[in-house]
Amino acid sequence: MSKFRSHYFFIFLASILLLGIGCTRKPEKRPSPPASDTLAVNDALIHIQYSSPGVKERTIWGKLVPYGEIWRTGANKATYLATNTTITLAGNTLTPGKYAIFTIPTDTTWTLIFNREWDQWGAYNYDSSKDAFRTKVIPQQGTFTERMTFSLTKNKLKFNWENLTYELPLDIQ
Repeated sequence: MSKFRSHYFFIFLASILLLGIGCTRKPEKRPSPPASDTLAVNDALIHIQYSSPGVKERTIWGKLVPYGEIWRTGANKATYLATNTTITLAGNTLTPGKYAIFTIPTDTTWTLIFNREWDQWGAYNYDSSKDAFRTKVIPQQGTFTERMTFSLTKNKLKFNWENLTYELPLDIQ
């Protein structure tokens, strides 16, 4: 009887060890990893948080990001900009707070939207009545950038992805 028990104990122990090995895999890399940039000038703090999708040999403009439709300007949760002071972007005032950034791209001109409903997944619950402002930009041809990026400097907010780029003038009050 003791051989019988030790045999089953060995099988039980081996099963537990094999199960444990299977559970210790490295986590997979996220397809659109989180990214951010922060600008600190005197007492002003401006932060942009987004998920950074990659081109991955896909057609981005007009395909992955359809023309004429609202886009979260990134992946996963809506991209947002947070400021602790009043700022002006492209001549439009943003008071302290957090704002989702949405985009309606076309093949020539994009509408950028700064919306007060910042904490949402994608653009599925976008509500235009919560827009702080909208502004138009004309994206320019730029250097190829595999991953979408935003960057903040003392006087601009810059966007790059694939072969397109734009800049919004930034003024800290």
